[in-house]
Amino acid sequence: MFAAETPVDHSPLSAATPVRYTPGVQHPGAPDGRGWFITIEGPDGAGKTTQADALADHLRRDGHDVLLTREPGGTWLGERVRNVLLARTPTTAATDPMTDAILFNAARRQLVTEVIRPALAQGRTVICARYADSTLAYQGYGAGVPLDRLRALQVMATDGLEPDLTFLLDLPVEAGLERKAPGDVTRFEAEFDLAFHRRVRDGFLALAAGSPGRFVVIDATRATIEVATAVNTTADRLIESGEPKAYAARTT
Repeated sequence: MFAAETPVDHSPLSAATPVRYTPGVQHPGAPDGRGWFITIEGPDGAGKTTQADALADHLRRDGHDVLLTREPGGTWLGERVRNVLLARTPTTAATDPMTDAILFNAARRQLVTEVIRPALAQGRTVICARYADSTLAYQGYGAGVPLDRLRALQVMATDGLEPDLTFLLDLPVEAGLERKAPGDVTRFEAEFDLAFHRRVRDGFLALAAGSPGRFVVIDATRATIEVATAVNTTADRLIESGEPKAYAARTT
């Protein structure tokens, strides 16, 4: 078991916009000496941030050393790229989707090298709200950038680092968009139509079907506590197993 730790605000933003993401410290790790890497994916409004927070709290209560982060963001550079990527644009000119993909991967590269890999090397469990699958879903399936080009960018950004476990919080597009508070609406919700978001959702499901050993698909239309129970239970099985396992079952 790992020593519990009080979360520290590592956000590069002002105190008015706190982000609870912390750098790594030395602790024992998983069986191979590396910590577990868990990501949470899904379309807009699926509850990724809520479930990432809940899972981190759950694992910390069990004594595990957890680093919580997000994409894009989690570093000084990444948070500034996040502001550029998600801000609603004052122009009618559409952002080229390949430009989006390059920026997402630039932020990802910094996060992986500065935060995620060092934490995993120190034996910490890393939970990341969004990761490389989001770029494949949004800029690939949603916006039409060829997947092979995106996968090449992904390799450069991550050096091949893949999660041990990915939760896909799935729900109908309309239900997810309705959950978004006005102040939380980003460029992707405001400037892309329902057809785009449906392609994104279909893309996530296609990615899950193609990697059943890594993904668990969870019905995110259920109550928040029910979703959290499903996420926590599956994460516990992974961490307590002592080695990565296949998680092909759909949680309903």
